[in-house]
Amino acid sequence: MSETSIVGKTVLRVDGPAKVRGESRYGADIDIPGALFLKVLRSEVPHGLVKRIDAAEALKIPGVVRVFTHADVPGENSYGIIVKDQPALTDKVRFRGDALALVAAETDVAAKRALEVIKVEIEELPPLYDVWAAMDEKAPEIHAKGNILTVSRVKKGDVDAALETAAVVVSRRYTTQRVEHCYIETEAGVAYMDDDTLVIKAGTQNPHYDRRDVSRVLGLPINRVRIVQSATGGGFGGKLDISVQCFLGLAALKLGRPVRIVYDRRESIIATGKRHPFFVEYTSAATKEGKLLAVKAKIVGDTGAYASYGPATLNRAAVHATGPYEVLNVDIKALCVYTNNPFSGAMRGFGTPQMAFVAESQMDLLAQALQLSPLEIRRRNVLRPGSLTATGQRLDKSVGIGATLEAAWEKACQVMPGLGGEAR
Repeated sequence: MSETSIVGKTVLRVDGPAKVRGESRYGADIDIPGALFLKVLRSEVPHGLVKRIDAAEALKIPGVVRVFTHADVPGENSYGIIVKDQPALTDKVRFRGDALALVAAETDVAAKRALEVIKVEIEELPPLYDVWAAMDEKAPEIHAKGNILTVSRVKKGDVDAALETAAVVVSRRYTTQRVEHCYIETEAGVAYMDDDTLVIKAGTQNPHYDRRDVSRVLGLPINRVRIVQSATGGGFGGKLDISVQCFLGLAALKLGRPVRIVYDRRESIIATGKRHPFFVEYTSAATKEGKLLAVKAKIVGDTGAYASYGPATLNRAAVHATGPYEVLNVDIKALCVYTNNPFSGAMRGFGTPQMAFVAESQMDLLAQALQLSPLEIRRRNVLRPGSLTATGQRLDKSVGIGATLEAAWEKACQVMPGLGGEAR
């Protein structure tokens, strides 16, 4: 066998030396002479219709060049990685933090002062913070097509019959929390016109998708939009969504001058996506020998004001709801629901971490009910070569969960000899 050039070798990270030497230029580090400073006015109410935005006083402040609103967006004022439901600048508020106006000024101080004097009149609508309330037929609509964005189903076998014959059935309700990515580098970037081409340099995990959405929002042919990924700090999924890109593009295109924007920590937390909170009703059934017979679950994910990666997250939650275990009978329903909370998007695992918590909690409860060890019930149910997953996929190749469990148990016994050879 010929020697490989990569596998088994220490490979120098492409971006490693520059980062170690402090030479990497992140979005906030890029300095363009004469660049205008951008600041975003964000809603202080969670749900409402924008009736009026008066920027007259802001425009009197020395150094303020322009105030943009939704009326200034030249293209389709909607973007989104899966569903085009989020406006760059909005005339309907869907969460506390929605972007209402964009200020361009000669100095950061002038831009901040302008935000303080812009007058906004909003007709407030009843906010929906709870997914169950949002799913009520009489609930106010956050989006025109209703508050239930998507429904994903996974069905296999006959769950009801399995529940009737099971030796033990465990049902519980679970909730998981909303989580902020909180990467050290906040969202930032610059933009300028290169002849008739708009160039945007920003921290992002998705430059190709950014290009499509900026082109859409600004009404520019895609070949006139160039996205350059600056050195990007932490992302963890949080920089897959559009953040500063449309603001930068709108101002640079309309003003013909370079512009820059940097979110402070508060704005970063308010305006960007989070891990989806889940609300789960979950039932597991097993034989007296501890073999899983059935899993039935209803999963509701709070995608907040906008879809972002919600449909994909809830779809994957349904697919992975049974964990790394073989279950003969499965009935999973996963709903992605709009609320007036901050929007939820991509975060490492795409819905699987939430369901891992639920599925593994259920396995522990089944073990307890059957007087088996947590390790033993997993040994009897883990996926193996030849197993069928919840979606009916046969695993023909290697499956590592069993070997991983045994290796972990062996290491635990070495570290804590008192455990002995049996799992407790």
